[in-house]
Amino acid sequence: MDIVLYALTALLYGGLCAADWRAVRHPGAQPVLGGATPVPLPVGGAPAARAPGLGAVARTLLGVALVAHGVLLHMTIFPQSEMVFGFAYALSAMFWLGAGIYWIESFFFPLDGLRLLLLPLAAVASLLPLVFGGVRVLPYAAAPMFKLHFVIANVAYGLFAIAALHAVLMLAVERRLHALRGAGLQRASSARDGWLSSWIETLPPLLTMEKLLFRLISAGFVLLTATLASGIVFSEQLIDRALSLDHKTVFAILSWLMFGALLTARKLSGWRGRAALRWVLASFAALLLAYVGSRFVFEVLLHRPVV
Repeated sequence: MDIVLYALTALLYGGLCAADWRAVRHPGAQPVLGGATPVPLPVGGAPAARAPGLGAVARTLLGVALVAHGVLLHMTIFPQSEMVFGFAYALSAMFWLGAGIYWIESFFFPLDGLRLLLLPLAAVASLLPLVFGGVRVLPYAAAPMFKLHFVIANVAYGLFAIAALHAVLMLAVERRLHALRGAGLQRASSARDGWLSSWIETLPPLLTMEKLLFRLISAGFVLLTATLASGIVFSEQLIDRALSLDHKTVFAILSWLMFGALLTARKLSGWRGRAALRWVLASFAALLLAYVGSRFVFEVLLHRPVV
């Protein structure tokens, strides 16, 4: 049963990504899955009217992929009364939640360009547990506090993962706008040709993406705070020590401080632009080192289980 779900999940993610790639490579072609044909951005950067984003067929198929991926994660992480986890499961869960958050966003905003980044990552991440097995977390699986901590942490990391992809897209859009402003009419017209420009033009205006980005970061920060707090309580119950300053905890606290500083600077001075976007990516990198990096080093490089 597991192998069927692995195959179904990867095929659905991959098929949707292939359809998006076709739409980007051939902007004038009729969308295969009912999505929107990209609307060219007029010379000078004035926004054009945009068709709706994710089509009904593509949205349904993505919903089926999310259900299959979710069932797969539950069956492989929680076999019977045990719990199995590792860096591959962590990445798979992160991108499953990221895809789920995107699916919800797609009802309100045309974010077609985001799928071309997200779905290949989700497809690869969904297959990683086949290659890298996890470790059995027997003592913790039944503890209600651990389950709460686990769920909150994964939702937080999913929010930050999709926020990081938003930041990557915003940097690409900013670079394109600067190129158009610095080019003449002829160069700007030729700059619109090609798959990269077609891909970028499927995105909403920068201000809309910025608003979405900071909503995601604010929600993720609240949940990351709850993750750290519940982790402290869980540690007290498990080892009678509130905080263990290992590499995982240090990177998690560092990421929390960095995201907190970003939100504070945004609130006090309206910080924005490339520097803020790079700060988002650096903060997510620190979180990734805490959440996935430590497990990868111990499990794959050092061959030592970490829980």
